[in-house]
Amino acid sequence: MSTTTPRLTALDALHRSLGATMTDFAGWDMPLRYASERDEHNAVRTKAGLFDLSHMGEITVTGPQAVALLNFALVGNIGTVSVGRARYTMICAEDGGILDDLIVYRLGETEYMVVANAGNAQIVLDALTARAEGFDAEVRDDRDAYALLAVQGPESPAILGAVTDADLDGLKYYAGLPGTVAGVPALIARTGYTGEDGFELFVAPEHAEQLWKALTEAGASRGLIPCGLSCRDTLRLEAGMPLYGHELTTALTPFDAGLGRVVKFEKEGDFVGRKALEAAAERAETAPPRKLVGLVAEGRRVPRAGFPVVADGQVIGEVTSGAPSPTLGKPIAMAYVDAAHATPGTTGVAVDIRGSHEPYEVVALPFYKRQK
Repeated sequence: MSTTTPRLTALDALHRSLGATMTDFAGWDMPLRYASERDEHNAVRTKAGLFDLSHMGEITVTGPQAVALLNFALVGNIGTVSVGRARYTMICAEDGGILDDLIVYRLGETEYMVVANAGNAQIVLDALTARAEGFDAEVRDDRDAYALLAVQGPESPAILGAVTDADLDGLKYYAGLPGTVAGVPALIARTGYTGEDGFELFVAPEHAEQLWKALTEAGASRGLIPCGLSCRDTLRLEAGMPLYGHELTTALTPFDAGLGRVVKFEKEGDFVGRKALEAAAERAETAPPRKLVGLVAEGRRVPRAGFPVVADGQVIGEVTSGAPSPTLGKPIAMAYVDAAHATPGTTGVAVDIRGSHEPYEVVALPFYKRQK
């Protein structure tokens, strides 16, 4: 059994002072919730929430051939990302299996920041380092150089706007710009994992507490509350956003996950996994394996990852994520199901919850889409 002590973020003492329930997540001690996860969830949907995401893994790639390396190492076309913009992409193994889903920010002409999931940061770092051989580019582990705070929810532009003179109105979705927030230098990115408008702020760890307190103060009159990982999970689930280890794994290609659009075959040159992914794309066209769908409960019982999905007494799939949805007021799940049962509106589908077949409706993802 591992006796490794979880890593602490720069805000650890602050979370404890706020009475957070802490949990070990991907080797980090992280706030699960502060009070009610339902209240935290609803705050993000209607007002705003403040998150500590300092467990995410930042990797900097620089040098004359940085873009050539990233195009070879990742499935997306990083060459079309302009300075100040970001791109959602994936890194795959040679057999097409997903090693992680990533966001790549282009910070300068020859400088990129790759943000990996906490549990996969070392895997991504090792893969990028190995794939950098022969390229005039440097891969640098910058996980200790950043703390990451996120303000998410409809009030987030007004809250952040109160503590920065950066041009937030001009900042598009999936874009980032350097600026000063509450006197602290930050990379301000309009990204998030909640289905709402919001910002992610990359800062030096020693500035994290000052920034958290300034945002808390600026948001006090606008309903901002601190939020933990628990509501982050129900928010992303309602928004139909995949979570690595659940909807995405090394056993699946991006095409299996319904995210084939992130694979750019038209880019120049070879990239890791290209051959396997071309075959996967063809399979998805002709004989699709299971498809990722949304399931909404007719009853009250909550499905969990790994529960079988059944129809006519036969197993037709498996739940990857499930939780009560505060927005819908019903339990929801994402699941991979046989293509024959994947059409929204398909009837006769149930989830086997500890031996009881609970009826579920098949719906298109996402479950929730914010009003622009």
